[in-house]
Amino acid sequence: MLYELFIARRYLFSKKSTNAINIISAISMVGVAIATMALVVTLSVFNGFHDMVASFLTQFDPQLKVVPIEGKMAPADDPVLDNIRKLPEIDIASDVVEDQALAVYGERQAMVTIKGVEDNFSELTHINDILVGDGDFELWAGDIPYATIGIRLAVRLGTGARFSGFLRVFAPQREGQFDMMNPEGAFVEDSLMSPGVVFEVKQGHYDDHYIIVPLSLARRLFAAQGMVSSLELRLKSGSNFDRTKKKIESLCSGRYKVLDRYEQQADTFQIMNIEKLLAYVFLTFILLIASFNIIGSLSMLIIDKRADVVTLRNLGATDSNIRRIFLFEGWLISFVGAIVGIVLGLLLCLLQEQFGLLRLGDGSASYVVNAYPVSVHFSDIIVVFLTVIGVGLASIWYPVRYMTRRGM
Repeated sequence: MLYELFIARRYLFSKKSTNAINIISAISMVGVAIATMALVVTLSVFNGFHDMVASFLTQFDPQLKVVPIEGKMAPADDPVLDNIRKLPEIDIASDVVEDQALAVYGERQAMVTIKGVEDNFSELTHINDILVGDGDFELWAGDIPYATIGIRLAVRLGTGARFSGFLRVFAPQREGQFDMMNPEGAFVEDSLMSPGVVFEVKQGHYDDHYIIVPLSLARRLFAAQGMVSSLELRLKSGSNFDRTKKKIESLCSGRYKVLDRYEQQADTFQIMNIEKLLAYVFLTFILLIASFNIIGSLSMLIIDKRADVVTLRNLGATDSNIRRIFLFEGWLISFVGAIVGIVLGLLLCLLQEQFGLLRLGDGSASYVVNAYPVSVHFSDIIVVFLTVIGVGLASIWYPVRYMTRRGM
């Protein structure tokens, strides 16, 4: 097999009797390299957007979130939750009550998600890093509750960062019977003031719908005294994340789910992964088309090397040996194209990361980032390399077998 690979390498780089064979081989190699480069760059851009979204969510979502498997609420004094709070790896544990409500400000109204949190919410998350306005995160002004609103929701309601008067919130009455003669009695109403700031996660799910309020107000609004919809956790520095998560899951006894940040936003990241997979599939088809050029190069090479084949036969080479020579020839074209394409792709990603060559828009619009983000993952490079080699071998296997039978 070593001499077969040696002969294939000689055929690849040596001058042929017909210059067109060298040209077609070079074109085949360039086509594979360009398709490989496109795969590396495209997958890295998807990784960049994935990592960028994840960085936004780490400022609002907790490290771990414990939610009931059945129903919306669970007792706050559940022994399971108490045991989780007491774990030595837990730095901060915060009860949360979250549900839907109607927010009204002046003549405007919107369906919103009310998130009731404890006073340690700013320690649990990085909420202070994503505030817009003049002030810090606060839940109370004396006995008056504050409402910290998502920035896009503030635009819809017309409140701005600091609104005057009260923001009213309404939730359906959970207890008692509905009185048709008194429709207002079917709702629980509460009023909130502005802390002078809004938050901007740069993620529509939060910025367009969420209002952060004190936990006691949310419990009163949703008739959830002594209940929680989730227990949000922050681990101590140096704690092993995966081990701690498994430890908490073992305590939950099948009654609660333990969600990390990616699982809390499973829909968002699943869509991004599907988009990345589709891009990979489409570019692999382009790679397959580019690999067809290798077939033309090999067919001409087989015709050009008929005399060499006769010589090899006289030296004792079998049909299988000769076939492997041309298979190695096609494999080498794919291999060199893959290496060149990966190197060019990594170089482009480095230039994009350093200089932002490919920008979003013309600079007049407001974007979260000015240029396409890139993030190279080693696992993607391995997948791309194996894909190129696999597609190259698959595309030439049958044609080489057929052509060597006809041409020898």
